[in-house]
Amino acid sequence: MSAIDDLPPLRDVIRDHALSARKALGQNFLLDLNLTAKIARAAGDLTQSDVLEVGPGPGGLTRGLLAEGARHVLAIEKDPRCLPALAQIADAYPGRLTVIEGDALDIDPLSHLKPPIRVVANLPYNVGTELLVRWLTPAEWPPVWSTLTLMFQREVAERIVAAPGSKAYGRLAVLAQWRTDARIVLDLPPEAFTPPPKVRSAVVHLKALDEPRYPADPDVLQKVVAAAFNQRRKMLRAALKGLAPDIEDRLQASGIAPTDRAETVDIERFAALARTLA
Repeated sequence: MSAIDDLPPLRDVIRDHALSARKALGQNFLLDLNLTAKIARAAGDLTQSDVLEVGPGPGGLTRGLLAEGARHVLAIEKDPRCLPALAQIADAYPGRLTVIEGDALDIDPLSHLKPPIRVVANLPYNVGTELLVRWLTPAEWPPVWSTLTLMFQREVAERIVAAPGSKAYGRLAVLAQWRTDARIVLDLPPEAFTPPPKVRSAVVHLKALDEPRYPADPDVLQKVVAAAFNQRRKMLRAALKGLAPDIEDRLQASGIAPTDRAETVDIERFAALARTLA
């Protein structure tokens, strides 16, 4: 018996279903159910929310979410080998777990979820950043989700919460912190996973703001930030020269020195520059 429910321990589940983690799918399975419950708790009160989980694998985090009272969990799993293990969990929590087989990059989950919606996932390493950017850049804001509680490689987590002037500060930090409160809530060592990855992992909690911190057209801001950080060693007058012929004047009007580099510019001034270019 596991510590959080009456289902078998995850090591037994993995053995019984021959679920060796596949590197091609970015899989690293979390086996400690007390740890998966801790991640679920980091997402906040789940009892009044539907939860989207991407890449549940054998269902360790899924069980944590359900044990912590999630109203309903929608789990999207690409690996068909994991479906029987997830079906066992669905049987143990009748009516509270829906599993869809497929690629989360290709599936619109909204028809299966009712607001308020929280996203909680141990994201596959190979698609984690792309999914985060999608969740941060919807067509309309505020988004359909209220919070994101996501596990990444520690290096990626640090990029999300980085401050201006640090080496980790870049496009992800600007996109995340412009529209959310983002913080690292949990550190995980490699030995928490099977197989152990070569890097540490961390869980980031992002709470959607009702409005972005500073007014700006999101498409223009993304274009500015992408151009600035794609050539982060260059001065901004050079990195952004393709955006406007008078880019130096626009930089100065936004409180940015043309000789500044991207990592020194805070989100407020990036937003100001986006407004001058809109």
